[in-house]
Amino acid sequence: MPAVLPEGEAVPETGALPADALVGAADRPLGFYLHVPYCATRCGYCDFNTYTATELRGTGGVLASRDNYAATLVDEVHLARKVLGDDPRPVRTVFVGGGTPTLLAADDLVRMLAAVRDEFGLAPDAEVTTEANPDSVDPAYLAALREGGFNRISFGMQSARPHVLEVLERTHTPGRPERCVAEARAAGFDHVNLDLIYGTPGESDEDWRASLAAAIGAGPDHVSAYALIVEEGTRLARRIRRGEIPMTDDDVHADRYLIAEDALAAAGYTWYEVSNWATSEAGRCLHNELYWRGADWWGAGPGAHSHVGGVRWWNVKHPGAYAAALAEGRSPGAGRELLSAEDRRVERVLLELRLSEGCPLDLLKPRGRAAADRALADGLLEAEPHRRGRAVLTLRGRLLADAVVRDLVD
Repeated sequence: MPAVLPEGEAVPETGALPADALVGAADRPLGFYLHVPYCATRCGYCDFNTYTATELRGTGGVLASRDNYAATLVDEVHLARKVLGDDPRPVRTVFVGGGTPTLLAADDLVRMLAAVRDEFGLAPDAEVTTEANPDSVDPAYLAALREGGFNRISFGMQSARPHVLEVLERTHTPGRPERCVAEARAAGFDHVNLDLIYGTPGESDEDWRASLAAAIGAGPDHVSAYALIVEEGTRLARRIRRGEIPMTDDDVHADRYLIAEDALAAAGYTWYEVSNWATSEAGRCLHNELYWRGADWWGAGPGAHSHVGGVRWWNVKHPGAYAAALAEGRSPGAGRELLSAEDRRVERVLLELRLSEGCPLDLLKPRGRAAADRALADGLLEAEPHRRGRAVLTLRGRLLADAVVRDLVD
């Protein structure tokens, strides 16, 4: 089952924020994340807050149904307008994630987007993304999304090899994600992403090279590549514990990352975050950049997290409990935390260091600055940006990003 929510103080039933949360808001971009918690089947490695029809049966009745989900989520968008009050900012990015958002009718996704647009307005160059499973869309569906205002789409490819997809319990067939890219381009999508996973048990270097070649050959302008993380409570973790398949290996992950960097760079993709590459500035995922740069976003949907002006909160996880709260006129918030200045400083280092622009050295305390000097000497930080007052990871530093971050925030 999905991971548990963090602990925190209670969220007011109205969802009201502390008075100072919107101070300076005009200088911060605003985004919306819309969570769709439904999947046709659960992939063996997944611990996201998602539910299949079987998992929901008998636990939430009609309240947990995906048939009326869009109307429920729209209710939270209306709540967001009340909570944010006269905030004049148009929404810069909208990202529909899951789960499998494209299990809903295209009209439902367009309806959810329309609610954000009607309540807040969209910036003229707003980025509007949905995730999609390759086997959950067709040309007509993609055309309906594009006509409804979506201009970016992210397909979960994961691998081009059948035996790797089988271990991950992905349902699409090899070759389908590549065709999806062509169908999305034909529908008029400006930007297309393919998600890949490396380090799956049973995957070889050649399997990974083949997956990269297939992804690059499809012509997306963005590729994300993530090391497989074996989460406790998943079927994959149980299979590894029983000895059915081998545990993933950190050294293998490092080798696969280097293979990805070589292949993607040779094809004209440039890294801009440790796990993300794009063919141009315009191809970068602006919504994720909101997260990485500590901007404001409202996360609507079961288990979704939000952040506005140093206040972070999260919704109840179950779709039935989520719908019940909104039906009763209550915020679905399950808890929240107020970030201190030190919390926000640490988070800036944690997140900005992963970006190609790096983080300012003046964010670091004396021990962290000394750690940055050591990282420079060890070849983990770039020399020229360091001279200009920024900590930017080298390729070797990207392989050890988590360790570098721990040293710099000490």
